[in-house]
Amino acid sequence: MRQIVLDTETTGLDPAQGHRIIEIGCVEMINRRVTDNRYHQYLQPDREIDEGALEVHGITPEFLADKPRFGDVVEDFLGYVKGAELIIHNAPFDVGFINHELSLVGKDKGKIEDYCPVIDTLKMARGLHPSQNNSLDGLCRRYEIDNSQRTLHGALLDAEILSDVFLALTGGQTTLPLDGVESAISGRAPASTIRRLDAAQSPARVIHANAEELAAHATWLDQLDQAEAGCLWRKLDDH
Repeated sequence: MRQIVLDTETTGLDPAQGHRIIEIGCVEMINRRVTDNRYHQYLQPDREIDEGALEVHGITPEFLADKPRFGDVVEDFLGYVKGAELIIHNAPFDVGFINHELSLVGKDKGKIEDYCPVIDTLKMARGLHPSQNNSLDGLCRRYEIDNSQRTLHGALLDAEILSDVFLALTGGQTTLPLDGVESAISGRAPASTIRRLDAAQSPARVIHANAEELAAHATWLDQLDQAEAGCLWRKLDDH
């Protein structure tokens, strides 16, 4: 399964007002593993950048002056994403801009949905965490994902962060601290820490518990048994 985590930066908020994409960042995942196959492109928008947008991403017209236009890279971009599942936070925003850019290149290009299905992680997060902060930063705090490098928005950096958020939202690779007995007994689930797996890694080696570790696990189950609901594993073993 090939998935592409995508983010864009733009000159403003509304393509209907002539705003354009100035940066595209994509991260590839195959079978839920992040690969080194990325797509990153700055673009010349042929228009000014709104002051509010500039404060968000810090990309200046001077920096973009020698960059290609969307029409110059459209075939490379579509070739990269075609057939994959696009994962975007607040997908209507980015999809609207991408489709606007495609329409400027030519009607024969169609829409991005003609090339790949789209998953909106903001919609997904709102379903899982209604009435809570489901911004990318908010989800990073909830799932304890390090976004300390995100002083300004950047399409590639945000796509990399979103890949971790998506894995967390969909129950992806996480570490589970087994020393959180107090949290388990009180009913408060310990926070998960996202562990990214590279596609080049070999399958994980199975390491069986030794006698000391089995004894420690039994002690942990004894402590869980003291909780009001008891230890679920031992109840299952009784049947």
